[in-house]
Order: sequence, then structure tokens, then C-alpha cells
Amino acid sequence: MPDVSGFDNEKYLQEQASFIVHRAENSGSKLYLEFGGKLMFDYHAARVLPGFDPNVKIRLLQRLKDKSEIIVCLFAGDVERKKMRADFGITYDADVLRLIDDLKDWGLPVSAVVVTRYENQPTVKQFINRLERRGKRVYVHRATRGYPTDVDLIVSDEGYGANEFVETSKPIVVVTAPGPGSGKLGTCLSQLYHEHKRGVKAGYAKFETFPIWNLPLKHPVNVAYEAATVDLGDFNQVDPFHLEAYKEVSINYNRDVEIFPVVRRILERITGAASPYKSPTDMGVNRAGFAITNDEVVRKAAVQEIIRRYFRCGCEYAMGLADRDVLQRSELLMKELEAKPDDRPVVAPARRAAREAEADRKGNEGVFCGAAICLKDGSVVQGKNSALMHAASSVVLNSIKQLAGIPDRLPLLSPSIIDAVSGLKKQVLNSKRLSLDLEETLIVLSICAMTNPAAQLGMEKLRELHGCEMHMTHIPTPGDEAGLRKLGVNLTSDPNFSSKNLFVS
Repeated sequence: MPDVSGFDNEKYLQEQASFIVHRAENSGSKLYLEFGGKLMFDYHAARVLPGFDPNVKIRLLQRLKDKSEIIVCLFAGDVERKKMRADFGITYDADVLRLIDDLKDWGLPVSAVVVTRYENQPTVKQFINRLERRGKRVYVHRATRGYPTDVDLIVSDEGYGANEFVETSKPIVVVTAPGPGSGKLGTCLSQLYHEHKRGVKAGYAKFETFPIWNLPLKHPVNVAYEAATVDLGDFNQVDPFHLEAYKEVSINYNRDVEIFPVVRRILERITGAASPYKSPTDMGVNRAGFAITNDEVVRKAAVQEIIRRYFRCGCEYAMGLADRDVLQRSELLMKELEAKPDDRPVVAPARRAAREAEADRKGNEGVFCGAAICLKDGSVVQGKNSALMHAASSVVLNSIKQLAGIPDRLPLLSPSIIDAVSGLKKQVLNSKRLSLDLEETLIVLSICAMTNPAAQLGMEKLRELHGCEMHMTHIPTPGDEAGLRKLGVNLTSDPNFSSKNLFVS
């Protein structure tokens, strides 16, 4: 599909930075800024707001570098149950390590890590030890006594006062985390309690990209946020507090609206003064809606994201990772916008490729998989599985051939190297699946590129697959999923398994 932008990063950076600085100046000596969503690599935002830089929030922090520092929160329970960040395929604790490294590379060191709702879990203690022995400051917070109903107990030495105070030195303290439910709000309010006990005037604000408060409730961009959080049960609503206070419609989501009265009472108890915020929308500092330059473009992109999330939810249900009610909610969001699975342009070609694979090997047993990629010029390339390679491998090779102008009859991979890898898998590694998954295919391609100019030319085109849309008729195997993630392809798949075996690795 042609690359059409609907978002102005420079306008967003300018307006967002000035708005945060203004809020900080009005908050006193220090502002604790809760950063919701992804601080880095925000691919959801990039998909629903074409033109949005996935790392624009890092660029924002670089503009505020002299005024800000960063605290990372991690819920101890997420470490214990090894919660995964799906877009990277790594656990939340590993994502904290990655985040610290990446922020350092951007010149934004992390001041401290706060492990929230800690209960002396052995796995969490190991993680804390690992950080501390690498010279990182780690603080532990227990569950806050009395939260959320007993404000007197919460705002006391037995509540927030029982938490370790994180020493900071900059006027803006960004509090971020790998995902929702990590304890960012509790950490911010705990810090406010300690600051005010020390005689320091401090404030709180929230940075949350979605839902976008100044877009309509049922705008596809806001519905896409609901689709992305169906597992949490989040839903958007008109902010009733904002409507009552200002007679203006603004959009927020249920958890922020539900907790606002509690947060307002806590802020008032901590500061001893009336809250500066009359609504949860007031607490926010998000200016993303003002940087949208083409509403039609972002509407279409958001509908595509809702379809992507529907496919992902279906796969998670098939794998036992989601309940039936979560899948049904995803289906309802599709119906709400009259979106259909086939509205995703790569779905029908992938399914057609699977039928062709079955026709090619008529009479053979097995699972027949198809895949399709939409390149940046709008052309769609198909691939199917065979005895030699997976459908993901086939479609990637076919795509780089087309991008490089290499005739289809010209092979990129040497048959002798394919045989050698298959032999290794069968005779040494005792693998039952001899066809090459995408990770294996890319390794073979790199070896062949040493002696085959066509393979070298094709390999140089792999970068052009980044951001392309792809669909598979079956859930990708680990090797296919890892390879596609590294290539940066936006993958969906039908909720079918690629093998009749229960164990696939």
C-alpha cells in the first residue's frame, strides 16, 4: 500500500514538550509524570497513526533531558508468572533490562527501578539481585495498606509512608513501566507523600496516548485502543467529571474514570489543599490529537489495526491464552465498525495460497499453509509451505525476489546447503520437522550470499519488508515468528495450528 502519512511528529513534539513544561512549572518544585503505554517502540501508535514515529516519545524526553529523569516500575507478580511482552516475545523483567539499555543508548539513563507489590518471591529477589549487582538502584514497595478505600490509612506512615523513598534530582520525574498494572500510579503518589512530608511542593500528571481525549468516542482510533486492551476489559467513555465541570465532551477510559475520585481525595489529603484537577482528563497531558493531519488516513489505519487485533485474539484463544468472552468482545468491536476479516488485503491471497499448496500435494497428508505479504508499492506476494520450507520462508524469499527484480526461476538457496541443514536436523538434532522455518532460511540465505550474487541482492532487500503487512493461514512456529518479528513485519494469522502434533518447537 502507498505510504500516506496522517500524523505530524514535529508539531506533536513541539506542542507536547511545551505543554509538559508548563504543567511542571505550575506543579511546584517537582512533577511526577506517569507515562502510560509504550515509552519506546510504540508500534500500536505507529499503526493507527500512520507517520507516527514509534520512538517519538524518546525524542520528546531528549528535548526535556536537562529537566527530567526516569524511574521504571515493575509489578513483582509479572516477574513471578513470567508475563510476556507480545511484540518482542520477551518477559516483562527482560523488557526492563532492555529498556534500561535502550534508554542509555539514547542518552537517557534510568535513575532507579521500583519493584511494586513485592511479597518476597524468590524469582523476584533474583531479579533484584541481578540489577543491584550490576550497579542499578532498586527499591521495593509492598502492597499499600488500605488501598483504595481507606484514604486515612493510605496517606499515612503505614500506607505510602511504608514505601522506600526514591531520591531524585530533576524537576520532572518520568515514571514508566513495561505494561499496564505495573504500579506507576502508586509509585507517583507514594513519592508525592514523601516529598510533601519533606516540605517539597510536588504535583502529578498522566501521559497516556490512547484513548485520544479530543477525538469522538467511536472514532476508529479510540476503538482500536479498546481492541488492544480487550484482555484487560478496558472500554472508552465520555469523561463524566469533565462534562460536569466544563460542559465539554472528552474521552477517557473506564479505569481512569473509576479511580479518579480516589486519586483526587488522595491528592487533597497529601497536599492539604483542593485538587487542581476536576476530571481525569485534566490530569492528562496528551496532545497527540492535535498532530493528526489526515483524519481519513488514520481512520482507515485504525480499522486495519482492529482487524489485526481480532486475528491475534483468535490465535490467543486457540492457544488457551484468552477466554471466550475476550474473543467475543473482539468480535463485537469488529461489528461495531462493520469491519470484516477479509477487509485486510493480505487475508484472501494467503488463504488462496493455502488452497494451492493443498492442490499441489493432493493425496499427501499434512497441514497446508499459505502466506501473503503486501509490499510498500501495494503489490501482494504469496507463498506456501512445501517439503523444503515453511510458508513464511517461501513468502519472504518470493518478496525479496520481486523487490530485487530476480526471475522466479532463479533459486536463491543452494540445494546442497538445504540438504545439509535438513540432514543436521534429522540425524543430529532428531527433529521431526525437516522443512526450513524462517530463521533457518535466513541463515541459509546469508551463507548462499557469499557465492551467489542473486542471494546477496535478495538479502539486501530484506530491510524493505519492515512495516509491511502479512497474513498466514496458520499460527507461526517459534522460528517463523521470531524471524518475522526481527524483520519488522506486521503479522496476523488465522487461528489454525501449523502441525497436527501438540508440541511444536
